[in-house]
Amino acid sequence: MALISADRERFPNTPWQLVETRHEQGTEGTLETLFALGNGHLGIRGAHWAAADSDLPGSFINGLHEIWDIKHAENAFGFARTGQRILYIPDANNFAVIIDGEALSLAESEVLEYRRAVDFSTGVYECRITWQCRSGATVTTTERRAVGFDSRGTLGISLEVATDREVSVDVTSSVINRQDQPVEDHSVHDPRRAGRHAGRVLLPLRLDGGDGSLRLAWEAAESKQRVGVAVDHWTSAGHQPFDTLVDQDDSSVRYVLAVSADEPFRLEKSVSYAAGAAIQEPSVDPASVAEGNLRSVQDIFAQSEAHYRDYWSTSDIVVAGQPELQQAIRWNLFQLAQATARADVAGIPAKGVTGSGYEGHYFWDQEVYLLPYLTYTNPDGARQVLEFRHGILPEAKIRAKELSVDGALFPWRTINGLEASAYYAAGTAQFHIAAAIAFATNRYVWATGDAAFREGIGAELLIETARMWISLGFFGKDGLFHIHGVTGPDEYTAVVNDNLYTNVMARFNLRAAAALDHAVISQEERELWQAAANRMQLPFDERMQVHSQDNDFMHLEPWDWTTPRSKYPLLLHFHPLVIYRHQVLKQADTVLAMFLQWQDFTAEEKQRAFDFYDPLTTGDSTLSACVQGIMAAEVGYSREALEHFTNAVFIDLDDTHGNTIDGVHIASTGGVWSSLVCGFAGLRDQGPVPYFDPRLPADWEGLTFHLKIRGRLLLVELDAGAITLTVQDGDALELDVRGHLLSVGAEPVRVALEPVPEPEPTVFPSGHPTASIPVVRAHS
Repeated sequence: MALISADRERFPNTPWQLVETRHEQGTEGTLETLFALGNGHLGIRGAHWAAADSDLPGSFINGLHEIWDIKHAENAFGFARTGQRILYIPDANNFAVIIDGEALSLAESEVLEYRRAVDFSTGVYECRITWQCRSGATVTTTERRAVGFDSRGTLGISLEVATDREVSVDVTSSVINRQDQPVEDHSVHDPRRAGRHAGRVLLPLRLDGGDGSLRLAWEAAESKQRVGVAVDHWTSAGHQPFDTLVDQDDSSVRYVLAVSADEPFRLEKSVSYAAGAAIQEPSVDPASVAEGNLRSVQDIFAQSEAHYRDYWSTSDIVVAGQPELQQAIRWNLFQLAQATARADVAGIPAKGVTGSGYEGHYFWDQEVYLLPYLTYTNPDGARQVLEFRHGILPEAKIRAKELSVDGALFPWRTINGLEASAYYAAGTAQFHIAAAIAFATNRYVWATGDAAFREGIGAELLIETARMWISLGFFGKDGLFHIHGVTGPDEYTAVVNDNLYTNVMARFNLRAAAALDHAVISQEERELWQAAANRMQLPFDERMQVHSQDNDFMHLEPWDWTTPRSKYPLLLHFHPLVIYRHQVLKQADTVLAMFLQWQDFTAEEKQRAFDFYDPLTTGDSTLSACVQGIMAAEVGYSREALEHFTNAVFIDLDDTHGNTIDGVHIASTGGVWSSLVCGFAGLRDQGPVPYFDPRLPADWEGLTFHLKIRGRLLLVELDAGAITLTVQDGDALELDVRGHLLSVGAEPVRVALEPVPEPEPTVFPSGHPTASIPVVRAHS
């Protein structure tokens, strides 16, 4: 199912762009995701401007959603009650271009030249097409777009029409309400896809337009959230619009004119969206607020270019001598910026703002997979995500009471703070989200030294999650602390007792809270937390000499590994109960625990766990390959580490999971960052000092990146035989490289590195036949 890497003529390997040189039918929806633009608040899918040439076009605002009452066929106490789904906001990326009576479209018109690209260095999308019109004219259309950053609700689009002779041009620029347009609903067949609403969602509040300007506003029928849109048009030579029409579903500005060879027609479309708490009051006109934030197209392009100039100066990761990987790495880093840069105090949807997949919900992904990247590249952004979590703490406390536990129980998937997962076995049972939030909180404090956050928001998050754990678990007759009835990260094993990942992370959570010096913590409570942490049950199989994923995992029936590849992902082809009773993993679970809590396990324990679980892991989750690669690197399996990393970096570019159409797998892009920084550079944190144990692949000439740590900017440079560390901004920093303590300042410190020997793979007694399932990908 390879896409980008399979056809380097169509998608040439350029280090700072994703380029398409030839249009082909059948991949439009996937490419709309790959060419999308966003800033963490506003997202525009990379659809072509003509309606006939798009598959799943749309625009989104992070957090703007509709709600509905979840209807359970068989209800029970505590089931999720309020569904939430991100809205398709009225979409401004629409044009109809008619030349001498011919409506141009890739599907119907003759194309002489075609090239579109998204430029990672500027954030600008450009599509240039040369058409051979039926009238004999040769016409070139060039569309460029970018989103604002200083003004995060703005979008700038320019469309130029150039010709080799005089032609009649008829251009219509539209704003379309896609939310209430009929579309094919795939959600019945694939739970990863977003569903649709039965009734009308966006109800008009204001529909005004004239002289090329549109002022529009809507309110969601149930959530009552509002969105305002203001659109202004500018044309070269001051062409006036032929007409301006407004409608609740399709508003447009039309230009009809003659265009000569010596003077191309240029149309600039400035768009501003307003959403959020500031426009919720009935007395506030959302369209007027949007109008007040309008910026010129040139200004929006300048904002984007300035943002990325600053971003890449400290967030680029360079892999020397690997151009095929370099482009893919930068595309992943570009997606991370697009998903987070201006999200402000909000969660990060699983698909960012590139699509409606997973219904725009926030999961544990953001804390475990995205917050490492944000903490070390954009610490303020990391803090804002945690501030969002703290903002929904009241709802989490109410939810905890519903589940008969103390403290706070955060929703498994949510937008507005309420639990939206209707399937509790793979939703609410994943109590480990509490530890993910605590872990991200502790990392942020450790990496930044933010004392005010530590004493306020951070302390409250740690304390309330610890109170949840101590009430969820219990001291058994064996004197150990047990946590029963939970689901770990591996959703192919559900509602189990003593999931190792959950227990290890809960132990961390309890210890981090117990270490706080805070007035609300009594000595009795502190001692109870410490006792539970110290006596935490960690399942271990004596026969296999490996940590068990849970108390019963080693007793499950082995999966049939002759199952054909067409039956994967298993979740789309087998009833959950069939999967649950077998030894098969959707994603890394025990192995993830050993990566995150790296100091709690020996090298031998990590290797045996990797050797046991890696062959059982299908990789049906896009969260898995990156973690498997990181642990393969630590164990010393260089070939496996690079294979897992390569799979991770191409997950969306090659659409290896078949659902990139629904949006970028943002957590996986965060995992790519961690694979480079924690896998190959070997960074481990939350110890006494930052620790490095590099594992540079043999074929790589070097690896270079920056980290923002405790107010410093640290440059890390790896080559085949050494690591070089330099503090480029700030005071000296204490670091540890393979057990050697260093004080690193403005002068580079170079440390020689001995090669890491590859260990002999573990041979387990009477092992059953298993096989890792490779991701099919073309190599150039």
